[in-house]
Parts: sequence; C-alpha cells; structure tokens
Amino acid sequence: MTARMMPRRRRRSENPVPIEVELPLLPVRDAVLYPRLVAPLLVSRERSLEAVEEALRGDRTIAIFAQRRAEAQDADLDDLFPVGTEALIGRLLKMPDGTTSVLVQGQRRLYLKDLLQTEPFARVLATPVQEVRTATPATEALMKAVLALFEKCVKMSPNLPEEAYVAAMNVDEPGWLADLVASSLDLELAQRQEILETIDVQERLQKVNILLAKELNVLELQDKMRHQTSQTMDQTQREFFLREQIKSIQKELGDSDPQMREISELREKVARAGMPEEAASKAEDELNRLSAIPTASPEVSVIRNYLDWLASLPWTRQTEDNLDIAQAARVLDENHYGLSKVKERILEYIAVRKLAGQKLRSPILCFVGPPGVGKTSLGQSIAQALGRKFVRISLGGIRDEAEIRGHRRTYVGALPGRIIQTMRNAGTVNPVFMMDEIDKVGMDFRGDPSAALLEVLDPEQNHSFSDHYLDVPYNLSKAMFIVTANILDPVPPALHDRLEVIELPGYTEEEKMHIARQFLVPKQLREHGLALNSLHFSDVALRSIIREYTQEAGLRNLEREIGAICRKVARQVAGGRRAPSVVGSRSLVKYLGPPRYQDVELQKKDQVGVATGLYWTEAGGELAEVEVTLMAGKGNLILTGQLGDVMKESAAAALSYVRSRSKALNLEPRFYEKLDVHIHFPAAATPKEGPSAGITTATALVSALTRRPVRHDVVMTGEITLRGRVLPIGGLKEKALAAHRAGIHTFVLPKRNEKDTAEIPAEVRRELRFVFVERMDEVLPVALGS
Repeated sequence: MTARMMPRRRRRSENPVPIEVELPLLPVRDAVLYPRLVAPLLVSRERSLEAVEEALRGDRTIAIFAQRRAEAQDADLDDLFPVGTEALIGRLLKMPDGTTSVLVQGQRRLYLKDLLQTEPFARVLATPVQEVRTATPATEALMKAVLALFEKCVKMSPNLPEEAYVAAMNVDEPGWLADLVASSLDLELAQRQEILETIDVQERLQKVNILLAKELNVLELQDKMRHQTSQTMDQTQREFFLREQIKSIQKELGDSDPQMREISELREKVARAGMPEEAASKAEDELNRLSAIPTASPEVSVIRNYLDWLASLPWTRQTEDNLDIAQAARVLDENHYGLSKVKERILEYIAVRKLAGQKLRSPILCFVGPPGVGKTSLGQSIAQALGRKFVRISLGGIRDEAEIRGHRRTYVGALPGRIIQTMRNAGTVNPVFMMDEIDKVGMDFRGDPSAALLEVLDPEQNHSFSDHYLDVPYNLSKAMFIVTANILDPVPPALHDRLEVIELPGYTEEEKMHIARQFLVPKQLREHGLALNSLHFSDVALRSIIREYTQEAGLRNLEREIGAICRKVARQVAGGRRAPSVVGSRSLVKYLGPPRYQDVELQKKDQVGVATGLYWTEAGGELAEVEVTLMAGKGNLILTGQLGDVMKESAAAALSYVRSRSKALNLEPRFYEKLDVHIHFPAAATPKEGPSAGITTATALVSALTRRPVRHDVVMTGEITLRGRVLPIGGLKEKALAAHRAGIHTFVLPKRNEKDTAEIPAEVRRELRFVFVERMDEVLPVALGS
C-alpha cells in the first residue's frame, strides 16, 4: 500500500470530538492506514463493498481496521486489531478483475469498542483518539533526528522516492511526521500496527527513529557489498585487458607465456595420440576454447584435465598377439592344471585369429564357478599366453551407473568411468580386460550399472562406447573381455545373452592332489623361505588335508592349510631346532589340530529302511543317507532334516508312488491308514534342496514297508515321478567322485544321464559299475537284498 499526502485535508478541530461513533467497517489485510495519509485499497468481499456503499450514502466516512489473520474471510471482533483509522472515501474505480479500488484519506485514530452488526455489512462502535499536540524541545530534537535519518535512507534506497523526503520536510506536526515516515518504510504488519497504536507522539517518534536507524544499517551494508562486487569486477576486467596486451606484445616479440606454452604442449600430445576424426575435432575445439579464456577462469582446469584424458588414452597403440598355438598351450599348462574346456577355447581363438586376422571379433568369455577355482588367475594366464597386457576391475558392490560410464563434465571433480580409466592404465587398445564378480553388481536410485555393461560387453556396440565424461566414441572392440561370476542367477538375461559361459565346476580330489604337488607346495615353500627339497608332503598327508581339513570346490583353504604347516616348520628352523623333512598324515594333528570334516561313513552291512544317496555342493559331491521309520498312527507323513520345498515335494511323490504300487509290492491295500511314516535326512544342520533324492527316498520307503534290507554298497540318485519314471539330475561328475571316494562299486543313475559320464575321469569310470534306469521298477532289484 502506497501512502501519500493529500494537497488539502479535512479539518475537524472546530467540531467537538464525540465520545463514541458508529461507522461501517472496512477490514483490510496486510495494510495499515495512518491519519492524514491517502492510500488506494482494493475491495473484493461483498460485505466490504456493502460497507463502502453505506458510507457513500452518508457522509463518506468509514472505519478501517487491519485483520490479525489475512486468510479470515469474515473478520469478527477477535480478528481485528484494537486500533484503526477513521477514513474519508475519495473516489471508486471498478477494476478489470472484478475488484473495486477505493481511494481513502485517514482522518484520526479509533479505538474499537464493539461489533454492532455483521449483515449485510459490518458496523462497529469506536471511540476517536484525540492527539495532544504539544511542542517540546525533545520532540523537536526527535523530529530533526528522524528527518536526518530519513534523508539518508532516501538517498541510499532505490525504493524511496525523493518526493517522500520533500513531503516530510513540509510537515510541522511530530505525530504526522512519524506516521508519514512509517508509511514510507517497508515494514511488517505488526510494526506498522505498533506505530498506529502508539498514541504518545514523542514515543511514536522514538520508535520511528529506531526503525530508521535499522533500515539505514541494512542499506549501508548493501551499498558496501555492491561496491566490493563492483571493485572485484573492475579488477578482473583490468587484468583481462592487461593480459591481452601482454599476449600481443609477446606475439610481436616471438615469446610466449606459460599458458601458451602449456597449450602448445597439449596440442602436440593431441597430435601424437592418433585420435579418430571425431575425437580430434573435439580436442581441437577445446584447445581453442582454452586459448580464448583467461587463466584465472575455473574452466581452465576443467578443459586441461579433459584434454589430458583424451591425449593419454590408447587410441591406436596395441601389442602384437602371440599366435604360436604350441607356446600358448605350454604357458596355459604351466600355470593351471586341468581346465581343459577353457584352454581349448583359448587355443581355438588363437587359431582362428591366426587365419582370419583382424576380421575376428574378440570373444566375451564368462567364467562361472565357486570361489577359489582360479578364475582370476586364469585370466592372467590367458594374457600371458596371448602376449597382451592384463587389467582387472572388480564390479562387486557397484551401484552407480556413473562408475561404468563416468560423470558429465558439468559436475565438479568429474572423471571418466572405470572402463576408460582402466584402458588408460592398460596403455593399449587390446588388453585382456577382466571384470570380476559381475553377479555382485547392484542397483539403486543412481541407475543400473548392469545396463551400462550391455554396451561394453556387446561386440556389435562396443566399437563406439560412449563415456559421459569423454563425450566421444571410444573403440573397445579390440579388447578381450573376460567376466567372472560365482552364480549366473543374479545376472540380467540381456547381459547373460551376450556372454559365452564356461563353467568351472570345481576341482576333484585327484585334481587337487596334482595341483597341490605341482603348484601349491612349491609356492608356499618359497614364500616361507624354505628350500624346495627341505620339506616333503606325503600323498596320504595331502589327501587327508583335502578330505579332513578343507571342504571347498576351490583351493584357497587347501593353500592356507599347507601354508600353516610351512609356517610352523619355518619357526622351528628359525629357532635352531631340528625340523622334520617329511609331513605325514600322523603329524597333521600336531600342525593343524584335530580334523574338522569327516565323510559320511559307509554302512558296514545292509539295513532295512536306510538307503544311501548323493548330493551336490560347491565343495563337491557328498554321500547322504535317507532313513525311514514306520510307526502306528493315522497316515501322517513326517519330514525332518531342514528340507526345502522341492525336496519335501519329492518325498511326498515317492510316498504316493509306493502307495500306488502297494499291490505289486505285496503290501496291504490300505496300509497307510494305520501307519505314520517318518523320513529323516541326517546332518540336520545343513539345508537341503532339490529333487535328486527321489529314488533314494522311494527305495528306503519300500525297504521299510517290505522289511527287505537295502544293499549298503549301492548308491543312487535321480528324480522320481508319480508314475515311477526316473528323470535326470545335475552334478553327476561330483557325485560319481564322492561315490568312488567312499569305496562304492554300484552307482544307480537315470538313463538320460548316460551321456554325462564322459565328464567323469577315466580311472573313476573303470572302478564304478553304472546302472542306468528309466523306471523305479528297475531300481528296486538292484538296491534291495533278499
């Protein structure tokens, strides 16, 4: 609300001040009207318009009171401030938005007494306030102080017009001066109302004086900050002008400043990098920008870092591949025992590369297997066999897409992603690039890193990989990518489809023996400072360590246990004591403590209701017994041994099969109504899952019901259906090795797994008798005794 002085004001001094007056009420929001001042008010509420019309029908006088709550539509007595202003209505204007602009001039202060009516408009009972106009030296001093401060505020503030100070100079009454100055300042509603409610003229002037002092402090601080900013900008412009002059002078003299020398060096690096056309054009644009901007600009370091990255990347540098197949095979055999599938695939790649040259796309291999089987070290051997650089990143725990693609240069401290960083570390465009733990990649609100890997690991796309930081395509097609995973289930299908999966199922006991003898023992002897011929591990000792002190598919714990023995022997040697030269099975307890694992002992004789099956773990195959006990009851089936849902369903299917074959098995037709069947799988602390124990469970059930013992030297595996069909299973190699290790001679397995026996070592196949079955009726004659 803008207030101003009227050229003429209404004089009421000749009339006696009434004790109380009744006037139409005009409540206003966020506005205060002072006596003698003129202000336009926007009126939109119906009752307020009715009040204005009522005042116009009378002597054009109306009471104006400010509302405490601006959101209140119909103000009652409690919503109005206690002091308002009696005003005289000047003119009315209808506005385009439907409101009415009312020009009013304040006359005198009013004390609100009561609200007489609310409909059709509000009418109030109020008492006029008579100001005491006495001139004192203190009042005159305050008026001069207020005028002096107000003059300074008008000069410093862009929002106060010069006319406001002129009007204040021509006011000779202290109360009028205080009201005029207060109306000119940008005050809160509470502060304006406080001035209105201050009846004592000297006190009102004092409050206005304090408000002016605060306003002047704020204006001086703003002016100081504006002056400092202007000085800084002037200094920057001056420095820029002087630097441009220096550049011109140096150009004429043939000299250059440090920045120009640095730009020249960057230009030479970019020229030597051998970038493709698009990247070279981008680098040239950035060099031109760097030449044009001042040294003090923050953009300088951003552009310099970007050009450093572009120039340091290997765009064309590559190593020459070793295409000697015999030498590559020798390198792979020297570093790793077994793993024939992987070695064969690498030698095939070298052979095709030798014939096809650069036309061959690099494969995207995925090694899948349990921890410790040598996936990472195999990648190093492949790089050695090919004569390439080897680089590796771990993807475990990555949740941000920017880890792969990098951040855009608009971010402070932005860098390329880990792919580009690793390629720079490699220094060539054709390294063997290993990505470990691809199954451990996560995702969150920052994006899905596995989606960004789709472009990296796709031979159709990675020739123009887009990193957010570089913002130019980079060719990854010459790199040989190898990814590793423990399991493939977490890998997204789209990413899985781009990978050539090679499974590393884990090492057999015989393979562990060869690896320990050929690699692990010599390595640990060297690391512990022992001569290679100073300590010998017997075969029995190594086999005992593998069976009784480790239970894993890989080799980490085996190497750790061999290292523990070498450490204790090294302590004896360092202490001057006599150390043993041979580690036998009897000395293992001394070095490693009592055995930690024990195989399931094979039954010494045939038993009723106990059949021996096999199960697969990451550490290899294991024997597992299935026990069946019959009790008097009502046909309940009890399953124990921490079984999964699939295994519970398999046991239920086996029982249903036996019930359906009760006549053929010479069982009572309704035997199940009188008996409770309890099937237990020992080693209850170990979770068990899968359908491969189906025929084992059915055999134990038939044995318990017919009282025919199960042969203790027969093991079996296979899924059973309700009709007695035997379906194939997985992990056959590991299960066969477990049976061989336990001294089993007869192995019953599904007919459809016959093709998988080729993976079983020849010495194991020679010593095991495989019985291939298609139906449960073929299992019982082999498994049950007389």
